[in-house]
Amino acid sequence: MVSTEGLVPITRAFLASYYDKYAFPPLSNEVSRLSDQMYAMAVELLSGSPTTPEESLLVQEAERQPPHKVDENMWKNRERLEEILFLLEFSHWPTALQQKPIVEDAELGSALGRLQAKFKSTLKNLEDFQAKNSEFVFNTDAVMTYMPQDFRGTIIRQQRERSERNKQAEVDALINSGGSIRDKYALLWRQQMDRRRQLAELGSATGIYKTLVKYLVGVPEVLLDFIRQINDDQGPMEEQRQRYGPPLYSLTRMVHNIHLFLYVLWQHLNSRTLQKYEITSLEEAADVYTSEFERYIKFIGEVFSNSPFFITAEDAGTMDSRKADDYKEINVPAGDIHEVSLTVESLNSYIAWDFLVVQGKLNQDIGFSVECTDLSGRKTLILPYRRYEADQGNFCTCVSGNYKLIWDNSYSTFFRKVLRYKVDCIPPVAESALAND
Repeated sequence: MVSTEGLVPITRAFLASYYDKYAFPPLSNEVSRLSDQMYAMAVELLSGSPTTPEESLLVQEAERQPPHKVDENMWKNRERLEEILFLLEFSHWPTALQQKPIVEDAELGSALGRLQAKFKSTLKNLEDFQAKNSEFVFNTDAVMTYMPQDFRGTIIRQQRERSERNKQAEVDALINSGGSIRDKYALLWRQQMDRRRQLAELGSATGIYKTLVKYLVGVPEVLLDFIRQINDDQGPMEEQRQRYGPPLYSLTRMVHNIHLFLYVLWQHLNSRTLQKYEITSLEEAADVYTSEFERYIKFIGEVFSNSPFFITAEDAGTMDSRKADDYKEINVPAGDIHEVSLTVESLNSYIAWDFLVVQGKLNQDIGFSVECTDLSGRKTLILPYRRYEADQGNFCTCVSGNYKLIWDNSYSTFFRKVLRYKVDCIPPVAESALAND
C-alpha cells in the first residue's frame, strides 16, 4: 500500500491548474458544417412523407442537447456507432440495394465497406479507451494502490470482479432475448450508474461493503474521501466536464446526425433512387467524425493517464486561493440576474470564467448559464442552467457572435447574493507562438 500521509483528494482548483497544461486543439470547423449538413439532408428526406415513430424519436434525439457528463457522452457515441454499423451490414441494407446488379453494386459496395471499416475501427478504439480508463480509476493508481494489500483489498477486488461478471451476464441475457441496441445501452448506462453507487458505498462503507466497516479502519481516510466524492455533480470532475465537454458535445451531436441521415436514407431507398452525392456526403462526414473523435479520445486518454488523484494539503490551499484584485465583486439582488456579454470575432477563441458566491443567506449559491447568439441571430445554449456556490470553466468557441454569461438569482425571493467573478475572452494562439514554447 502506498502511503497517503499528508495528502488530500484532488481539488477542482488544482485540476484547473493541471488542465491548463493540456489545452485540447480545437475541432475542425468541418465538424459543425458536416453535422448540420447530415441533419439538413435527413430533414429534407423526411419532408416528403409522414415520419415513422422511430424517425421522430431520432430527430428529437438529434435536436436534444447532449448529456453533460463526459462518460455519458462516450456511451452515446458508442451506441450510435453500433447503430450505424448495424445499418451498414449487407443484411440490413434496403431491399432495393441488395437486389442491384453486381456491376452497379460494386462501387456502392466498396463505399459502404469503407464506411463500415472506419466506424468499426473507431468503435474498437472507444471500447479500448473505456476499458482502460475504468481499470485505471478503480484497479490501479486511483484505488487499489492505496488499499491495504491484505484481505481487505482482496475482498474488494473480488467483489468488483463478481459484480462485473453479473453485469455482463445481464447484458448477454438481454441480447439473447432479442433486446435492441437501444435497450442494450440503456442497460449499460444503468450499470455505469450502479458502479458509481458502489464506489460511493465503498467510500462510506455502506451498502454491499457494510460488512467490511469494522475492517476498513485500516484504509486511509483520504482514499475513502476520494472515492466517495469523485463523481459528485459539483466535485472535482466538473472541471473536466466544462474544460473538455464542449468538443465532445459537438462530436456526440455529429454522430447522432450521421446515424439519423443513414437511417432515414435506408427507409426511403425502396421508393427512390440513391444519389451519388448522398454516399459521398456520408463518406465525408464519416472521415471527419472518425478522425476527430479518435483524436479526442487519444488526447483525453493521455490527460487521464497523467492526472493526479491526491495532492498535498498545501497545494490544495494554494490553488483554491483567489487574488481579490483580479476579480470584480457585485451584488445580485433577489429576483434579479447579472449578465456579462463578450463579442467573439475569431473562431477557436476561449471564453473562461471563475466565480464565487462570497455572501448570501440560506442557500449560498447562484444559477449560472452561458448562451450564444451567432451572426444570423440564432441563439444556442452553450452551458445549461445550474446552481453553483463556485465554478471555474472555459470552452473553445465554434462560431462568431455574442456570448452571454448569466448569473441568475431570480429564484431567491428575499436575499441578494454577493458575487466575485472574473471572465475573459482569449483569442486563438498563433502557431508561431506555440512553436516558441
